[in-house]
Amino acid sequence: MAKKKIETCAFCGRPGSASEVMIPSGVTPGIYLCAECADQIHDLLSEYRHQVGTGVSSGKSVPGTKEGDKKLADLPKPKDICKFLDQYVIGQDSAKRYLSVAVYNHYKRLAQAQAAGDKEMADVDIEKSNIILVGPTGTGKTLLAKTIARMLDVPFTIVDATVLTQAGYVGEDIESLLTRLLQVADYDVERAQKGIVFIDEIDKIARKGDNPSITRDVSGEGVQQGLLKLLEGSIVNVPPQGGRKHPEQKMIPVDTKDILFICGGAFDGIERKIAQRLNTHVVGYSTDAARQRVNRDNYLAYVAPQDLKSFGLIPEIIGRLPILTHLDPLDRDALRRVLTEPKNAITRQYEKLFAMDGVKLTFAPEALDMIVDKAIEYKLGARGLRAIVETVMIDAMYELPSGKTKKFEVTADYVVEKLQQSHFELNKDVVKDS
Repeated sequence: MAKKKIETCAFCGRPGSASEVMIPSGVTPGIYLCAECADQIHDLLSEYRHQVGTGVSSGKSVPGTKEGDKKLADLPKPKDICKFLDQYVIGQDSAKRYLSVAVYNHYKRLAQAQAAGDKEMADVDIEKSNIILVGPTGTGKTLLAKTIARMLDVPFTIVDATVLTQAGYVGEDIESLLTRLLQVADYDVERAQKGIVFIDEIDKIARKGDNPSITRDVSGEGVQQGLLKLLEGSIVNVPPQGGRKHPEQKMIPVDTKDILFICGGAFDGIERKIAQRLNTHVVGYSTDAARQRVNRDNYLAYVAPQDLKSFGLIPEIIGRLPILTHLDPLDRDALRRVLTEPKNAITRQYEKLFAMDGVKLTFAPEALDMIVDKAIEYKLGARGLRAIVETVMIDAMYELPSGKTKKFEVTADYVVEKLQQSHFELNKDVVKDS
C-alpha cells in the first residue's frame, strides 16, 4: 500500500498538520501555501503599499464606485441615522438632525450619477455642504463623530487642527489631514476621495489678533487660509506618511471635491460675542419682546456666522462651512441619563470590567445622583463623569480582583468617602475639628 503524500508549504516547508489550513495552487498540482505564509505575505504587501502609497484597491466597495454603487432606496435615511445616534448620544437633537441630513446628502452625492434619470436634472450637480459644530467641552462633539463612524461604509477619520502650521514652520502641513483618511482607506485613493473627515478643535486656529498685518499667524490665520482649498475642493498632493513634505518624497494626489468635512470646536468665550450682538443688557425701560425671549443660560443656541467671524475665523472659511449648528450644555437630567442609558454608558463599562473578574457591580441610585451633582459642581461636563467614576472606583478595582467578593454596590456614602480621600471633595469633618 502506497504511503499518503504529506502536504507541505512550498514557501517554508511547514507540514500541513502544523498549519491552520493549506491553500492549494490553482496551476500546479501538489503545490501548497500555508496560512502563516499567506498572513506574512499580506503584511509585507500592506507595508509596501503604505511606504510607496500606490493606492491599490483593497477590494472593499463603497457608494460612488462602480462596484459598490448603492440604490437610493438602500441608503440609510436621516431618521435612521438619527435613531442610531440616539443609542449612544444623549440629547443634542439639533446637532443630530443636521449631521444626519448632511451624511444622507453625502451618500446621495456619491450616487447622483446613478439617480440622474430625469433629463432636466441630469446637468445639476449636487454641491457638498460642510458642517461646523459649536459647543462647550464635554457636550459630545467628538462622540457624535465617533458614533456616526460606526454605521458608515465610507472612509471616516477624526483629525486634530491644533498641530497644523503654515508650510515651512515647525508642525504639520495642512495636507497631512488627508494622510489619516488615506490610511483608513488602505491607500485606495478612489475610496478616500469619497470619505468624511472630522476636523476637531477648529477654534484653536482662530485669528489671534484683530489686525492681520502686524505679524504672521502661522498656527492661526495662516492655517485657515491653507484649509480653504481643502474645504472647497481641489487636487492636493498628500505625503503618504504625514508630517513634512520634502522634494524627493513621492506624493499622492487626492481630489477633495467629494470629501465631506465636519468641523467641531468649543469656541470658549463666544457667548460674549453672541450676547454683544443680541444686546441683551439694555439700559432703560424699553426692551422689545425679542430680547425678553432670549435664553441667557444658553447663548450658543443663537450662534450665527458673524459670531464666528468676531471670534477669529476668516470670512472665506466661514463661507465654506455653510451648515452651522450648536450643542447644548448638558443639564442635570442629561448627565444622569449619560451615566446609564447609552449603549456604551460609563456604568455599563465598569460593570463589564468587574464581570470579567466574576464580580457583579451595582450602582445605587443615590450614588449616581451624587456623581452627577459633583460633575455639575466641578463644571466638568460629560467627561467629568468619567473622571469622578474613575476616582471613586480605583480602590475597588485594585482590591476586588484579588479577593473573594462576588457582589459590590456603590453607595452615596462610598462616593463621598472616595472623593474626600482623593481631595476632590473637602473633608467637612476635618474642617469642623480645626
